[in-house]
Amino acid sequence: MLKVLVVDDDQALRLSVRSALESAKKFNIEEAFDGVNALEKIKAAPANTRAYDIVILDVDMPRKNGLQTLKEIKEIDPGIICLVLTAHATVEVAVQAVKDGAYNFLSKPISSDELINLIDKAINAHSLISTLAVSSPVFVDEGRKIIGNTSQMQKVFNVIHKLAKVDTPVLIRGASGTGKELVAKAVHFNSARKDEKFVAINCSAIPENLFESELFGHEKGSFTGAGERKIGKFQYAEGGTLFLDEVGDMPQLMQVKILRVLQEKLFTPVGSNREIPSNVRIIAATNRPLEEMMKDGRFREDLFYRLNVVPIFLPQLADRKDDLEVLINIFIRKFNQVHNKRITGCSNEAMSVLKKYNWPGNIRELENVIEHSFVLESTNKLSLGSLPEAVLEAVGVNLMESIELIQSQSETIKKSAQAFSDAEIDSESDFDVDSDLSDDGLEDSADEDISMDISPNGLLDFNAQKEEFEKQFIIKALKTFKGRINQTAIHANIPKKTLLRKIEKYGIVAKDYAEPKN
Repeated sequence: MLKVLVVDDDQALRLSVRSALESAKKFNIEEAFDGVNALEKIKAAPANTRAYDIVILDVDMPRKNGLQTLKEIKEIDPGIICLVLTAHATVEVAVQAVKDGAYNFLSKPISSDELINLIDKAINAHSLISTLAVSSPVFVDEGRKIIGNTSQMQKVFNVIHKLAKVDTPVLIRGASGTGKELVAKAVHFNSARKDEKFVAINCSAIPENLFESELFGHEKGSFTGAGERKIGKFQYAEGGTLFLDEVGDMPQLMQVKILRVLQEKLFTPVGSNREIPSNVRIIAATNRPLEEMMKDGRFREDLFYRLNVVPIFLPQLADRKDDLEVLINIFIRKFNQVHNKRITGCSNEAMSVLKKYNWPGNIRELENVIEHSFVLESTNKLSLGSLPEAVLEAVGVNLMESIELIQSQSETIKKSAQAFSDAEIDSESDFDVDSDLSDDGLEDSADEDISMDISPNGLLDFNAQKEEFEKQFIIKALKTFKGRINQTAIHANIPKKTLLRKIEKYGIVAKDYAEPKN
């Protein structure tokens, strides 16, 4: 349940807010009698945990008013959703509250439906930020890079908090599939324009001769086929945000017209003599090398500098493999709900392949691969068999060989474990090691290629025998895969770091088992 702190010096109002929220049955509610008391409760939270998801603040309170408290809350944890209450709502108070990081404000007296509706909107907007952390943006602010990824949520919230307070254009850079539209939505739905429209248009999908009409609209009869007047995207998005995806594919003539809108806040529909004022925030995105395009004249420098006020760079998934397990778990939770399954994770073999794959399609490709596996998987873990063949082939995995090898390894381990168990039982019953526990007897219990020799002095040292088994197992695996470390690690189900450590420990030379060169 979401944790909510209601802050007001009026006990009756705190009670009315609590009653309204309790009726929704999805909030865990606490109270604070003023701003100082609220800050004490927030600071008392354990390290690396969020004290509250939502704080509802009154403006007029003794000791510390709501706006002062709001600023300090955002300094402590920018991710806390803050809603401001005031009995005397003014434009100045509302503007200041939003500038200082409040999601929105409400006038007293409060309607239960209005309060819950506003909280739902705020939660949805902030969930975009949580998902945005998956995209791991790099925000450039005055020459400093602030990295945001799944392990640094606070910095991601700071990025959105900064962008929400300004109305400047934003340019999002990144390869296809890195989540550029997701970033744009997170910026819009946490800004002062959040209650207005978010309109997205893909510049690469519009025929050049229809581009102007699509963006600015047209009058009836302005060209062949214009049977009626049409409202363009700029007019449709009035007051909100227009997202120009793949702006690098925009025709040069349209680049000039977009530049005019950015500079003069005016546009003219096709076939019209009237200029229409525009109050739209522009967020653009591209995967194209705009700097190179400017050099050969394919993209206007003046438009680039107009758009590039607040750039965000989204790295490719191949550059942040450390986030892969977190991303996979996020998609597993998502598709468990979509497909009504109970997948608990990935098998070690499947996870090893996913980590070795280069993900040219980035997060979008990863999401598709996980859903593909969900459809095919019949167990409670995603296995090698459910992964797309293209992914397996890209990392050099032959599915049938891998399955046979895993089964063989499983049988070997079972036999070896039974041999150890039998040896311990016989030892406890004064079994004659020299006469009955011969090398031949052990080889019958274990795989013939893995030596399980027991020392002839009669001492049964479990740790020593376990290490000997490890050594022989690694040697067999290296022989099987011609001394190739990566292939051995994948197919033998040994983490690469562990394999390298064991090779060094036992003095094994992997090159000794490499395929001879002709």
